[in-house]
Formats: sequence, C-alpha cells, structure tokens
Amino acid sequence: MDNHDFSLSAPAPAVPVAPMAASSYPTHAPVPAQPQAGDPFGEQPRRAAPTRNLRKRIGSALAAIGALAAKFWAAIKGGLLLLPKLKLLTTAGTALISVAAYSLFFGWTFAIGFVVLLFVHEMGHVIQLRKEGIKASAPMFVPFLGALITAKSLGENALAEARVGLAGPILGTVGAGVCLVIGEATNSDLFRALAYIGFFLNLFNLLPVVPLDGGRAMAAMAPWMWFVGLGAVAALLFIAPNFILLIILLFGGMEVWRRWKARKTRSLEQAAYYRVSPRDRLLVGLVYVGLIVVLALGMTDAHILSSGSHSFGSL
Repeated sequence: MDNHDFSLSAPAPAVPVAPMAASSYPTHAPVPAQPQAGDPFGEQPRRAAPTRNLRKRIGSALAAIGALAAKFWAAIKGGLLLLPKLKLLTTAGTALISVAAYSLFFGWTFAIGFVVLLFVHEMGHVIQLRKEGIKASAPMFVPFLGALITAKSLGENALAEARVGLAGPILGTVGAGVCLVIGEATNSDLFRALAYIGFFLNLFNLLPVVPLDGGRAMAAMAPWMWFVGLGAVAALLFIAPNFILLIILLFGGMEVWRRWKARKTRSLEQAAYYRVSPRDRLLVGLVYVGLIVVLALGMTDAHILSSGSHSFGSL
C-alpha cells in the first residue's frame, strides 16, 4: 500500500478591515461611504465562512486518521503472514537452547541427538492429533524437562486419547531402534548411548499416571487389564531388571487402586467418554504392555552393547 502524507490546512488569514467613523444622522442627503484602500469598487471585504474552514479541518483530520489506520492494518497483516514462521522459530529456538543446556553435561553431539529423539517422540503425538482432526502446536523444548505440545483436546473419547498418548512412544521407540541399528552398523558408542536414552525416555513416559502417555492409555483399558498389566510388568522385572519397571509397578499399583475406587462414581458424561468397545480395549492393552516389553529389552540390549565404563560427557 502506498504511503500518502496528509497535513492539516492552515486557516485562511482574515482580510483587515478599516475602522468606521462614528455615524451621525444629517438633516440633508447622506454622504456616500468612502471606499477602503485597495478596493476600487467600494465593496466591503468578505470574511472566510467559518463552516467552510471547519469542514476542511475535519476532512484533513479524517484523511490523516484513515492513513494511520491503513498503516496499522498493513502492519497487522504482515504479522499474520509471519505467524507460521514464528512457530517454526519457536521450535528451532527452544531446540537450540536445549541443545546448549544439555551440551554442558553431555557434549554437543549427544545433546543434538537427544533433542532429535525428543522431537521424534513429540511428532508422534502431533501426527496422531492431526489424524483425529485436532490442531496441535509445534513441539517446544524445555531444558531438563523434555518437550511438549499443546492442543485444545486429545480426542472425543478415551480411545482417541489413548491413541494420541501411545503414538509418541511408538514413534519414539522406532527412533531409538534406528539409533541402535546405526550404532551396531558403525560400531558407534554415541548411537548406542542415544538408543539407550531413547528407550529410557519412552519407557518413562509409559508410567500409568496422567499427564504421561501411560496414563492416557490406561483410561481406555478395562479394569481387569490393569491387573494383568501389573502382573506382566512384575514378571518382566525379573527377566530384565530395570529401575523404570519398578517405578511403573509402584505408580501403576497406586493408580489402579485409585481408578478402581472411582470406577462407579462417574457421571453420565464421563461414562460416555470412557465407553470403549472390548476389541479396542484389548488392542490398547496389548500395545501398551508390548511397548513396555520392547523398551525394557531395548534398554538392556543397549546397555550390554555399550561399554561398561561409558561416559556421556566424552562423546
């Protein structure tokens, strides 16, 4: 939009009027008035109409206000066009800050790999949210706390919430598995360490408490599946000892007890939200427990393949 300069017009100067002599009432014919200097016809000068000057001022003021409004709208429109880029800058900026923070303890290469694994995990949630028809924000990273996304909801029911919750660990497990394959193919301790931390990250997120992913999945499972899942985790703890499995077992036990007591106190609206078909409940339970098994075994394998005296800071 072209810019136009507007200015308020100055009022027209008043024409000076010569003072009139004191009038008298003669007894004979009146003497005609003397013409003023500079006026050969003897006519009185006309003053600029006050209403005309007022209109000019109002018109100029409105024109100036219109120009400012146009410039303001152009600035807003430009900002709206930059919103997608700002979201990208938010993701990239917080990622760089996280890399810098992690590199203070683990080195640059490991820090970059770790942030990439966090990104892969969060993108699993974003992809599934879009499949559910829900708009999600771009991932944002918080140093030493991981990453997050925001959305208006996680789905229309508990099944959709479970799908969104499990999508992150599913894609994150794939990412950690790729790191392990690369580490073995190239004999790289860096990628083995990234695989280990990737398996750990996704297993931790399967803790059966909200707002972690495991708590989202647990909402769509039948009560009897909670107890079967706890038994499977306890058995796996003997096969592949892992402190995360122990935490899942402890928190899972408390969550199962809480949900068991609250199962009959739901409102009609809550009951409709948690109404899931038996087939879907079974599928969610199998995926949830299956992920726990794969991630626990992955952590064990990555730890065995890595050097026992390995230090992340030397990567």
